[in-house]
Amino acid sequence: MPLKDRLRELREEQKLSLQDVADRVGASKAHIWDLEQGRSTNPSFELMRKLADCFKVSVANLVGENPTGDAGDARVVGMYRDLKELSDRDLDVIQQMVERLKQKDE
Repeated sequence: MPLKDRLRELREEQKLSLQDVADRVGASKAHIWDLEQGRSTNPSFELMRKLADCFKVSVANLVGENPTGDAGDARVVGMYRDLKELSDRDLDVIQQMVERLKQKDE
């Protein structure tokens, strides 16, 4: 599940407003909204840690790297771990492939 969807899901499950989350993590309401809308896609690790604390989940769970998730999630986590061992050149090639696949689905 993408971060934007996970953030919204957790916020709604815990019946928190955007302002509640923003106040708890020390960010603006607009920034939390942008994260939930997918407009801001590269939050700092510090903000991710604060968000995870706010929702009482691990950072791995927040970003969809929870190996105890469903089978599809476990497969993606395994692929992510394998990617860490590749060279920068290989990662660039894979990133280009992913972008082309995403464009195909649009």
